Amino acid sequence: MQHSQTHLRTRPISAGHLRAFEAVARHLNFRAAAEEMALTQSAVSRQIQSLEEEVGVSLFLRHTRAVELTSAGSQLLMAVSQSLPRIDGAVRQIRQSAGRQAVSLTTFASFASMWLIPRLEQFQRENPDIDIRIDASDNTLDLEIADVDLALRYGPMQSMPPHAVRMFGEQLTPVVSPWLLKGGQQLKSPADIAHFALIEAGDAHATHLEWLSWRRWFDEHGLNKLQPKRWLYFNYAYQMVQAALTGQGIVLARLPLVAEALANGDLVEPLPRLRMDSPMAYWLIVGPRSGSRPEIKSFCEWLMAQSKATRQTIGEVPDPDTIDQLD
Repeated sequence: MQHSQTHLRTRPISAGHLRAFEAVARHLNFRAAAEEMALTQSAVSRQIQSLEEEVGVSLFLRHTRAVELTSAGSQLLMAVSQSLPRIDGAVRQIRQSAGRQAVSLTTFASFASMWLIPRLEQFQRENPDIDIRIDASDNTLDLEIADVDLALRYGPMQSMPPHAVRMFGEQLTPVVSPWLLKGGQQLKSPADIAHFALIEAGDAHATHLEWLSWRRWFDEHGLNKLQPKRWLYFNYAYQMVQAALTGQGIVLARLPLVAEALANGDLVEPLPRLRMDSPMAYWLIVGPRSGSRPEIKSFCEWLMAQSKATRQTIGEVPDPDTIDQLD
């Protein structure tokens, strides 16, 4: 089938025949596609012909006993095979959540892995009828337009909107697996760090997170010339802490994210008097259309109770600028 350029259409095609196209393209057989879709072979053939009229070119080469995708058909199949599963997944999610209470939130991956997810079991146990959806990504979503109820963010106060609620601040401190310290090397003074591998974010010196770097900790404690045994670099905080947990080196950790590991002895803090203050904090932001829903209120109350426990665990002194937001 050939179509002249004068018949090419500029408007978007209808989606009704795309499933028939995908089935035929997958089987390369009209009869098999028809059986899968519970249609007659002639009905499927008519749908493909209509689609080709819409597109303006042939999508299949028809042979006596088989069909073959044209280059245009292959191009369309690539798009359709990606789009249809996404549409089906969205419809399943909508059907499953219809009439159910649900909380959707966005936060960065390390915080989700190290702080939020380990605590979620308690909320689910106490609220079995509330579904939770977490978008763990380093991309900042706009709650004004995104289909998300809450955001848990990380940054200084001046970068947060006025309605953001402070959960807790942080300090940075060297932490290490107790197994690594059984290897014979002492770690009783800052200078002893030179005998160990140090774990750090690979892009810490090229981003606004430079204050997280070991070099800043060295400068603050008069160790400007200190060089470690070697360096290990990772992309994310949870990767860095995982490396420390397995005894691969010392990490300058964000205290709220390792508080539980310190409490249960998986990590130890060898130099507790040398913590370094951080200008950053963790914040709860409620979307403009979500705050009045009962399930959102329940989740926020639980979240702030967990935040209070974290502040107590890390021994946080209330910040005078935000004391009215602390318990």
